[in-house]
Amino acid sequence: MAGLDPHPLRGSELHRAVTAAHLQQDVRRAAVKAAAMDRVRSAFNSMVKSERYSRFTLQPAEDGERHVEVKLSDDAVEDSAGGSPSFRPAPRRQQQSTLCYLALGTLLIFLTGYLLGYLIHRKTQVEPLACGNEPKADAHPEATAGPAHPEATAAPAEVAPLPGAQMDWGDVTQLLTEKLTTEALSKTLSACDLPRRSAGSVEDKFLANHIFKEFQKVEMDPWTDIHYVQLQTPDSQRPNRVRFGADVFEPTGYLAYSATGQVQGKLVYGNYGRPQDLDVLQDKNVSLRDSVLLLRAGQISFAEQVDNAAAKGAAAVLIYPDAQDYQYRADTALYGHVHLGSGDPYTPGFPSFNHTQFPPTKSSGLPKIPAQTITANMATALLRTIGGPESDASSGFKGGLSATYRLGGGENISVEVNNVLVNKEIHNVFGVIKGFVDPDQYVVLGAQRDAWGSGYAKATVGTSVLIELAKAVSEMVEKDGFRPRRSVVFASWSAGDYGSVGATEWLEAYMSSIDKRVVTYISLDGVVVGRGSFVASASPLLYGLLENTMKGVKSSAGSDSLYDMMGASNWEAKTMRPMSIDDPAYPFLAMSGVPSVSFHFISPNTEAYMYYGTDLDHKDHLDYQTNHRTSEMAATAAQFAGQMALRLVHDRLLRLDVSRYNGVLTKAVAQIYKRINQLLKSGQLKGLNPTWLNRARGAFQRATISINNDIRNSNLDDKEACRILNGRIMSVEHALLSPYVSPVETPYRHLLLGRGPHTLASIAETTDMEQLHTPLALATWNLQGCANGMVGNIWDLDEEI
Repeated sequence: MAGLDPHPLRGSELHRAVTAAHLQQDVRRAAVKAAAMDRVRSAFNSMVKSERYSRFTLQPAEDGERHVEVKLSDDAVEDSAGGSPSFRPAPRRQQQSTLCYLALGTLLIFLTGYLLGYLIHRKTQVEPLACGNEPKADAHPEATAGPAHPEATAAPAEVAPLPGAQMDWGDVTQLLTEKLTTEALSKTLSACDLPRRSAGSVEDKFLANHIFKEFQKVEMDPWTDIHYVQLQTPDSQRPNRVRFGADVFEPTGYLAYSATGQVQGKLVYGNYGRPQDLDVLQDKNVSLRDSVLLLRAGQISFAEQVDNAAAKGAAAVLIYPDAQDYQYRADTALYGHVHLGSGDPYTPGFPSFNHTQFPPTKSSGLPKIPAQTITANMATALLRTIGGPESDASSGFKGGLSATYRLGGGENISVEVNNVLVNKEIHNVFGVIKGFVDPDQYVVLGAQRDAWGSGYAKATVGTSVLIELAKAVSEMVEKDGFRPRRSVVFASWSAGDYGSVGATEWLEAYMSSIDKRVVTYISLDGVVVGRGSFVASASPLLYGLLENTMKGVKSSAGSDSLYDMMGASNWEAKTMRPMSIDDPAYPFLAMSGVPSVSFHFISPNTEAYMYYGTDLDHKDHLDYQTNHRTSEMAATAAQFAGQMALRLVHDRLLRLDVSRYNGVLTKAVAQIYKRINQLLKSGQLKGLNPTWLNRARGAFQRATISINNDIRNSNLDDKEACRILNGRIMSVEHALLSPYVSPVETPYRHLLLGRGPHTLASIAETTDMEQLHTPLALATWNLQGCANGMVGNIWDLDEEI
């Protein structure tokens, strides 16, 4: 090629020459365009010069381009009351001529605009020149292509996804799995592991600050919710005591919110203190009035044990861990609380904010009798000298201590409880990832961070899962383009071991808006207490979501999913458990009407973690329960909670199945029917017909069918339609809270899952014939109101009742 050209150009010179030639071509084309536009403008002006209705100009803009500007002239403005003085109607022939010119002008403007758009925005195609910078064959085209102009050196800006753009669900779960690693959980578990972390302590606040900073690192704009609560602790100057004959015990464990004072009574052994256990004692003519009940820990909560004993007239309760249920040292101290409720029991129904003035009041769930925990060694000493008839094997009263299990009732015992109330400042810490479509609706994931001792399974694991989930989801939004439709709130609670105090105070503070904002609460407390099996407790609305999540999360015990591990044909019976009053998710469900769920990875054939409420809940014991795979199990638990939460914020329609309540409701109404029919046949009851309750049940069932039909017949791409449907779905749980009972006296107001005389379960078991009519009528209208709320439109209400 060099022989053909006596003056060869180098690469850079060739590039400049070509660029100059193209610039000259652009100048010539611009001149041609300007001349053409001048001719068009002249022709148009000559044609419409006699018309006064409008004018247009072709003006140069600051960017060098020419723009068409169309303006209405002053005398083209018509007054609606008869015309402007400057405009008078033209003669008929002139009007026709004007209309003709107007049509021609409009057509010409359209053609001119189209031509201008084509000429102005048409780009000159320049063939790329390769001057010794050939891309490598294996290089990516985007990485090797040069800039469009010699001056352009910056890479093109990335185009952010649209706010409403939704990532495919498979990609969401894949990203979540990649980010929730065993290594990350192991590191966070170590950082959150402290030897002590009692509520309101220095260690508790240190952890709160640590979580706050972790949320700050991922730019979640964290905030803190501070409450001033009353907690009960032992008196360091006057220890609690138990005197029985020559034995005097001073246990270090205790039960918070026990009644204080010193009482005496006959010592009676009452197994677990369940109603059926106490019935066995009465059948054997063992008096419970003014007695001191010795009970085994387990089966039901400490608060329920004390409440059952008080209902039978007992004077005090002693609770110990039996060797049959708890295989650890016989001198292990036991801790817990006996408030039959949640939150600060001295501000029932309202929050414990600073400087808030409320009249002195107490929760109706505070026990009226003293209660104290003792060790297995102390219980053995009591059983050896308790006396009374020996319990038979059929009653199930015999445990694993080296003593004969007698029922007692003959020897006196003295119990002295000197606990004191202390005011504590507790901090709840929150972080949020805001939704891109409905940010005012959110899923809450929460975990307590306090414990009596180390609380490794109780608090450390849940707190670590909370932190890692916050990091993972934040990174998915910031770096991977995930756009959650709704918000995700991450909450770290304090004073959980005193009865979900921190969480309940937050619920009480924002009760008026919780039901309209919180889609679901997912508890992370105690999510890993073993390996090989899985249990969960939840609102029936969440059963379908739980089932689908189990199908999507692999079991750590093998390659199968959790759904397959639990038995796909009968997963619900094997997995689901009723939600107990001491479940951290229970206040959200039964008090606030928020669909809630808690789940636990457990060891096979084990329902409870034996180290809860002791100083033995530490890393070594949990590692033993998980076969030293705690970090792996924590990652699996995070994956499970994360998939549930993200599914709820990802989909247009909420994954809450209202029809799941139909079976629960039918069963509860059937129990009432059976009870009332028995009372009517025996003559104990007259003039009461449960038909109205059954009709309300029918209205509820028809309302669920209506929602499902509307879902099938609606355009789910319509944002407003989905929001209306979601509002109807979200109303169900809260509408099942009874409006006829006081949240101060009866905080768990849920008609089906709550506690109190208003519930359908209580109505089915009542023995008070005079008080049966009113609760039944109120429950009927409660249920009918819930059905009406689901229907949506007032003109579609079911008036059959």
